[in-house]
Amino acid sequence: MLDRRFIRENPDAVKEAVRVKGIGLDVDELLRLDQVARELQRELDDAQTLRKSSSKEFARAGEARRAELRAQHAELERQLRKLREQLAATSERLQELLLLTPMIPWPGAPVGPDDSANVTIRTWGTAPDFGFQPLDHVELLEKRDWAEFARARKVSGERAYALKGDMVWLERALHSYALSLLAGRDFTLISVPSLVREEPLTGTGQFPAHREETYAITADDLYLAGTAEVALVGLHSGEILDFKTLPIRYAGISPCFRREAGSAGRDVRGLLRVHQFEKVEQFVICAADDGESDRWHAELLSAAETLLQGLGLHHEVVECATGDMGAGKYRMNDINTWFPSLGRFRETHSCSSLHDWQARRASLRYRGTDGTVRFAYTLNNTAIATPRLLAALVENYQTEDQRVRVPEALRPYLGGRDLLLHGLGGRHTARWCANAASHAGNRGRLCARHAGVVRCEAWNSKPIASPKSPGAPSPRSTGAMSQ
Repeated sequence: MLDRRFIRENPDAVKEAVRVKGIGLDVDELLRLDQVARELQRELDDAQTLRKSSSKEFARAGEARRAELRAQHAELERQLRKLREQLAATSERLQELLLLTPMIPWPGAPVGPDDSANVTIRTWGTAPDFGFQPLDHVELLEKRDWAEFARARKVSGERAYALKGDMVWLERALHSYALSLLAGRDFTLISVPSLVREEPLTGTGQFPAHREETYAITADDLYLAGTAEVALVGLHSGEILDFKTLPIRYAGISPCFRREAGSAGRDVRGLLRVHQFEKVEQFVICAADDGESDRWHAELLSAAETLLQGLGLHHEVVECATGDMGAGKYRMNDINTWFPSLGRFRETHSCSSLHDWQARRASLRYRGTDGTVRFAYTLNNTAIATPRLLAALVENYQTEDQRVRVPEALRPYLGGRDLLLHGLGGRHTARWCANAASHAGNRGRLCARHAGVVRCEAWNSKPIASPKSPGAPSPRSTGAMSQ
């Protein structure tokens, strides 16, 4: 949402933002309503002033004059009621249009109607050269019994999935990896509710324009959020923060839900576009300073690139076009990760600067060192969102014998394992150290080839063989590939 005075003083800039972002907003009608609302407010103020002076005169007047003043007072009350009703109706309609006003995009944004106008600004890494015909993630997960798709659809309908066995561990490892990196950058880790009220959805900009994309729980007047950003904005809505507390940096984790209305037929196979997913979100509240915002935009983008580089995933960073960035964005950069099965990049991260567009909607302010209260600036970016990034990981790290190598960055979160082999239905079943529950700090390690032998390093205990894999070979004898 933009400041009304800014809109009045810069109508051409607002109209241009509406045009290049493809927003259905009549700026002239907004300006007309703004003028009407200000005139009605002046009339209301004048009528209230007259009523106040009439009340003072009534106290001093004689009986004859009081009779006249009573009649005037009754007429003033009728006039005040009418003005209040007119002002309320005008203000309501004006607010509806104000909620649709777009942030003015930064001068470097490519002008275009959608993501076809996005511009690649850099790439990292190279696509894997397999030397064999790779599988897509659905084939690979089903062959290894790492996921249920058909059975999940029986439970939840289209775009449902259920991860199993090592895929659950791998997904948890991805999120732990992201949280560890962000904690090291002084982000506050926070788990937030997915059930939210309407106000924070309006505050972030999801409502009213994208209401149809949001799951509603009408019996409780609640909604399922599509990102932790909704709750993170809502946490501080209506507050006046102390300048000394800024910047506030959150790494928010939550389940996310999106109806994906209007995306039928768009890369919906398997884990690519689902209704329920898990995400770690980067979120920053900073002072209302363009340079400060630009620095944090670069920091959030760098964190996401660092995460992907640590995973060794080929990716590109793009400058998003005006028609792709959404109404509230000042600047947006997407990061697209390589999917071998598609032979192209797919979006996995979206880094956005919104200046004070969200803060005005959510009434998120701070008091500066000079005592002036200002609207804060907000920024956000994905850190890790699964299962889409999980799909990219297993496709890029698959082996010819349909296993999945573990990137070195994730091995500390998987007990040191460098290869994933079987799901719940495989011949070998992974087992953690039998004493793990009682061994504080135990780092169990599993056989890289069969995931059947476990050694408790903390107690240097004897390897425990899985009943289904007696005498499983040592990791050193497997010839297992490493990154």
